[in-house]
Amino acid sequence: MKNKLLLTLCATSMLTVTGCSTVASLAGADTASLNVVASDGFNKTVQEAKSKGTLDTSSSTYKRINTVFNRLKPQADLMNQTGTKFNWQLAVLKADTVNAYVAPGGKVVFYTGIVTKLGLTDAEIAAIMGHEMVHALEEHAKSKIGAQALTDLALNVGLSYAGSNVGQLGSAAAQLGSQIGIGLPYSRNLESRADQGGLMLMARSGYDPQAAITLWQKMNKQEGGGGSAFLSTHPSNSQRIEAMRKNLPAAQAIYKQR
Repeated sequence: MKNKLLLTLCATSMLTVTGCSTVASLAGADTASLNVVASDGFNKTVQEAKSKGTLDTSSSTYKRINTVFNRLKPQADLMNQTGTKFNWQLAVLKADTVNAYVAPGGKVVFYTGIVTKLGLTDAEIAAIMGHEMVHALEEHAKSKIGAQALTDLALNVGLSYAGSNVGQLGSAAAQLGSQIGIGLPYSRNLESRADQGGLMLMARSGYDPQAAITLWQKMNKQEGGGGSAFLSTHPSNSQRIEAMRKNLPAAQAIYKQR
């Protein structure tokens, strides 16, 4: 019994970016493997968009996003500490969706809707691009895989320790507890890291980091309020803005030194 409890404590204490990445690698989700899988998925996304006529390669919105992307790439390469050179690629999809995301190895997908619906400036596009690039540079996808593995381990050991009498309700409560207690806060931590790193990346690339504040103010207005971060994988918009204001002086110093 004591060994099981110690294993649970050990697993939860390893929920750091470095620790979770290590666990993911041990489980077979190493950097090279994830990058290959992500590249295949990205290529399929591009091909599907081409077949549907939703891949944007020529509009003014595409040109603006692509210009920002190419301006951030050299600085992103300098920040790369994964030991693997990224083949950065961008796909811009024609859709009203207010979203953008990145896959391992630097595969960035932008929806035109996030630019047109929010009326973004180039610097605000850079804030989003920087955020997504930092997710890839810090290998947050790998970290999430490791965190999930550790969460599952801790949960399984905990249920085993509780015995078969825990019942369906107890099992559901344990699942919810592991999600709220470990999974969601950890995801929010990764989002906060991407926000902070994105500020520095856009500043190094010559974009005023103040635009990250105005971006999330626009996002807040679009969503009609910040909402609660408790049951979300992302911090609330108001929390993001507050954290960015604290990090803004350091980012502004980098921006003004260029």
